Amino acid sequence: MDRHVEAFLEMLAAERGAARNTLGAYRADLDDFGAHARIRGIPPAEAPAVLVQSYLRALSDAGLSARTAARRLSALRQFFRFLVREGVRADDPTELSESPKLPAGLPKALSEAEVAALIAGAARLPGKRGPLAVALVELLYSSGLRVSELVALHAGALRADAPMIAVLGKGSKERLVPISRRAREAAQEARGEPSKPSRWLFPSRAAEGHITRQAVGAVLKDAALAAGLDPAHVSPHVLRHSFATHLLGRGADLRSLQILLGHADIATTQIYTKVLDERLRRVVEEHHPLSTG
Repeated sequence: MDRHVEAFLEMLAAERGAARNTLGAYRADLDDFGAHARIRGIPPAEAPAVLVQSYLRALSDAGLSARTAARRLSALRQFFRFLVREGVRADDPTELSESPKLPAGLPKALSEAEVAALIAGAARLPGKRGPLAVALVELLYSSGLRVSELVALHAGALRADAPMIAVLGKGSKERLVPISRRAREAAQEARGEPSKPSRWLFPSRAAEGHITRQAVGAVLKDAALAAGLDPAHVSPHVLRHSFATHLLGRGADLRSLQILLGHADIATTQIYTKVLDERLRRVVEEHHPLSTG
């Protein structure tokens, strides 16, 4: 084992409390780079930038995924920055290396049946938590609101005569969002008659005066458990993804979806087409008579 790698791993364990599995992963990644360097007669700690680049090319040529290559480059960055801090070398050979571009992750969406089950589960929660959970699910799913936008809704935002509400989104950009009748009624039931006046739709004792994003997440987890769903797969972000995916699946156009979600760039919205592409691919594989699976 290279003594510099050993010193780096000792630092991770002592200063950062890295777990055994984490240390093992770093050791394996650095050993792989060390083998690449030694074949070329260069000690790993003395590797120049061109050697780092040749290593990354070798990973690509070997067919390793961009995610794996990015992880190994991250390990190298931390290793060489450690050597610079320790005065072992004056430069970081990874400084100009660009991380491999990772493929965009597909949004995780619940099925329509799972959303219905989630609402039913929310309604079964005891006391005031039930109406609150229903209101949160209905609002997030029927409007595609970000959780930060939801918690900041004012008390008078959801009027029966105003099917659209103005929401202040990212970058302080305002947009109009439609709110379903069911969502408005659920929110009004959850709010009830507050014990004291509040400017917020969902007041709380938190410092901000309104329900927090963390509290919303906790309520959704409870609703998921009551519905028999995996709580790890239910969050405000997942409901926003579900809103977008289901709308697109039922014929909504990308431009309309972009406006509803408050995306500044339509390229951000286009990721949802990949969800549909993947779904269509599975349909063909599962049901076409000539599909090989």
